[in-house]
Amino acid sequence: MILLAFETSCDETSTAVVQNGRVLSNAISSQIRLHSEYGGVVPELAAREHLRNLIPMARTALREAGVAAAHLDAVAATRGPGLPSALMVGFKAAQALAFVLHRPFLGIHHHEAHLYSPWINGDPPASDFATFQPNLSLIVSGGHTMLVHVESELNHHLLGATLDDAAGECFDKVGKLIGLPYPAGPEIDRLAERGNPQAFDFPRPMIHEPNDDFSFSGLKTSVRYFLRDHPGLLEDAGRVRDLCASVQAAIVDVLVTKTLNAARRLRVPCVTASGGVTCNRALRRQLTAACERAKLTLRLAQPKLCTDNAAMIGILAERQLQSRPKPHLLSEEVLPDWDLAETGAASSTHRT
Repeated sequence: MILLAFETSCDETSTAVVQNGRVLSNAISSQIRLHSEYGGVVPELAAREHLRNLIPMARTALREAGVAAAHLDAVAATRGPGLPSALMVGFKAAQALAFVLHRPFLGIHHHEAHLYSPWINGDPPASDFATFQPNLSLIVSGGHTMLVHVESELNHHLLGATLDDAAGECFDKVGKLIGLPYPAGPEIDRLAERGNPQAFDFPRPMIHEPNDDFSFSGLKTSVRYFLRDHPGLLEDAGRVRDLCASVQAAIVDVLVTKTLNAARRLRVPCVTASGGVTCNRALRRQLTAACERAKLTLRLAQPKLCTDNAAMIGILAERQLQSRPKPHLLSEEVLPDWDLAETGAASSTHRT
C-alpha cells in the first residue's frame, strides 16, 4: 500500500508518503516566522500559506518518495481538530485527489495520530507496531494537554485534558510576559538550561487532585503577579534564566507527576509522550528518570515527529485501512472541534 497524507491543522503545511509502515517522505513547511510578529497564529494567514504551499509540498513528498500520483493506493488528511480554515485546505485537496484518482480517502483525528507517533522510529522512519504495548499516553502541545489510556491498537479512552490553558500555551504566555519571541517554548527551554529551577517557587496546579485533568492558567497568572512585584528582574539576565527554569520546572513537575500517577493506577507497562512540548529537554529527561524508577517502558516521539506532521497522519491512516478497510465518504466535512473521545474502539470515560 502506498498512501499520501496531508496535515494542515494549524501552521505547518506537511505532506508525507507512507508505504507498508515506512515513511518514504515527510515534507514540512513551517509558518513560525510569518506568525511570530503577531505573537500567535493568525488563522487567515495560516490558511493562505497552506493554499500557497500545499501543492508544491505534495509534489516534493512524491518526488522524494520516488512515487507517481497514479501509483497511490489511498489518500488521507487531518480532519480535525484544528483551525477551520486551515483544516479545510488540506482536507478538501486530499478529497479532490482521491476523487480524481478513484482511491480510498480517510479523514484522520490529529490527536489520535499523536498517540501512535512514539511508535515511529528510525531513519528513515518506520512504524514499530510489532512491539506495541498497552500504554498511558501524554499528548502535550500548544493547544492541548491530555492523558489517554491506549488499551490496544486503535482502542483508547480519554482520561483527562486541560481545563483552560494547555502546557504549551502557558509556555507561550509566560514567554510573552518576559518579552520572548513567539513561540516562547523553545526559548524558555534554552534559557532554563543555564538557570536554577529552585530559584523561585511557583504553584503546581492540580498536581494533587485525584483526577487526570490539567490547568495552567493559574501558573501564568502567578508569573504575572511575580513580575509585577519584582519590576527589575527582567533587567538581570541571570534572574531571567532562573525564572525560565523555575516556571519550566513547575510545568514539567505537573506533567510528569500526573502521567506517572495515572500509569501506576492503570498498571500499564508503558508510557508514551508526543506533541510539540515533548521536544522540551527537561520534560524528556524527567519522564525518562521517572519511568526508570517506576520500571516502566518509555517511548518518546522523535523530536521531528512531535510537532505537526503528515507522517503520523499517514501511518495511522494506513493502519486503519488495514484493520478496518472501510474508507470515508468524500462528502465529509472538517471537524474543527472533534473530540478524541469520539474516536477509537472504546468509549471515553471523560466527561463531555
